[in-house]
Amino acid sequence: MLQLASSDSSAVSEIAKAESMSSRNHLHDEMRWRAIGMLQAGAGQSPVARELKVHRSVIHRLWNHYQRYQNASRRRGSGRRRIATTADDRYLLQCARRRRTLTARHLASQLSAAAERPISRQTVSRRLHEGGLFARRPVLCVPLSPAHVTARLHWAREHRSCTPEQWGYVLFTDESRLNIQNDSQRAMIWREPGTLHRAPNIVKRDHYRGGGLLV
Repeated sequence: MLQLASSDSSAVSEIAKAESMSSRNHLHDEMRWRAIGMLQAGAGQSPVARELKVHRSVIHRLWNHYQRYQNASRRRGSGRRRIATTADDRYLLQCARRRRTLTARHLASQLSAAAERPISRQTVSRRLHEGGLFARRPVLCVPLSPAHVTARLHWAREHRSCTPEQWGYVLFTDESRLNIQNDSQRAMIWREPGTLHRAPNIVKRDHYRGGGLLV
């Protein structure tokens, strides 16, 4: 009975050791140099792996790497190559600033045609964000001529003293109007942070969206 319990405990310890070793399949630089020092001192790869609680294949690859490059540090990858060049980034920023209502998909197709290589919409968005341009809703204002401004101001001054009884004679209709122009409120523009009320970021739009039909 005692022998069976001892074998069970040893099996549990072996499983725990295996799980601990499998949870670490790489070493940071300090541990890598420590492993190299132990190997140079004459220790075998298996004892070093048990000491550092990693798989033997990790120590094997580390030793081969050290013998080939004389360096135990991990090689830093350069990352994925950028598909858009610096000139492409400048081109995107210029196009977005000249026509701020262009979508990222439209800019991507325009740049792909100019560069003769496929460029995704996500790449265009990242490049514009790096350049300080973000998609935001524009400020809307009614396009008024100086004559319109004068007439509106004159009308407001004439009626500013009207009483609620006088406003009661004003007829408010419930007619519906079908507009010819697009009335989408999801239209975005590209602008820099803190430039909300600058002239290029303001879209002039008629209150009734141009021509239409009352029903």
